[in-house]
Amino acid sequence: MLGPGVWASVRHRLSKGLSRNVRGWTSGVGRKVDISGTYPALTTPFTATAEIDYGKLEENLHKLGTFPFRGFVVQGSTGEFPFLTSTERLEVVSRIRQVIPKDKLLIAGSGCESTQTTVEMTLSMAQVGADAVIVVTPCYYRGRMNSAALIHHYTKVADLSPIPVVLYSVPANTGLELPVDSVVTLSHHPNIVGMKDSGGDITRIGLIIHKTKKQDFKVLAGSAGFLLASYAVGAVGNIGGLANVLGAQVCQLERLCLTGQWEAAQELQHRLIEPNSAVTRRFGIPGLKKTMDWFGYYGGPCRAPLQELSPAEEEALRADFSSNGWL
Repeated sequence: MLGPGVWASVRHRLSKGLSRNVRGWTSGVGRKVDISGTYPALTTPFTATAEIDYGKLEENLHKLGTFPFRGFVVQGSTGEFPFLTSTERLEVVSRIRQVIPKDKLLIAGSGCESTQTTVEMTLSMAQVGADAVIVVTPCYYRGRMNSAALIHHYTKVADLSPIPVVLYSVPANTGLELPVDSVVTLSHHPNIVGMKDSGGDITRIGLIIHKTKKQDFKVLAGSAGFLLASYAVGAVGNIGGLANVLGAQVCQLERLCLTGQWEAAQELQHRLIEPNSAVTRRFGIPGLKKTMDWFGYYGGPCRAPLQELSPAEEEALRADFSSNGWL
């Protein structure tokens, strides 16, 4: 992370209208990127002693690289980012940038609880190669995280970020949903390019898309379980954990939606709902990592306090995949 002296220097330069993209310092806000497309929300592989296994991370990336993903999202909820140190978070992003092709977008989670720490993490993520950052809502003091507080938080981060910012609403984990009015206000910011909505409320997603349609602002579905419905109301992509194991199928669903093949899309969507639920809300990251082991990737253990599945849970997880024809 940036020390106090560096942080003060960065603030001084940015206050004069400078920003930094991954190629160097330029005038104006960070470069615009089109975030449309499908992204796997990457897991963080650990050894049996809970150290990050960078070798397995690289192996997973090479296998995932065979699918037509727009890029990769790292240090989101699926990446167990709350369990990683700041140094580890940055090292993971740096290693991934070195492995993936340059034409693949790397979106890194930089959200922290305080605005200043989020800004510092955002600057650091840009320095190690992220093309954009995805910023989860601060939630520890959720009772005071009203629209005014959240708009102030994201505006400050976007003002000082050298790379584009993606909003991230994941109420299942934070207990806090980014209000629609906040999203609409923030969509006007030139350095906020879109959001990932993991709540699953299609009415809300459609309303956000409708109210931000005059802005250069993209909405991505935060789960493969409601992907078809999200595309139907105007979403332009998705970020989710299921793509770590059924990457070809999630990309196929995207293609079917974009080409208007709604009947085939509906059939495929139906077969993805139970597996997606199993590796998200039902069994979470331990369930996702278990299925990665089944599908030829490295899942491995989670960091404590997350625990591995019980035999009964593992059996139920397998049933959700096998009953839909995936195992």
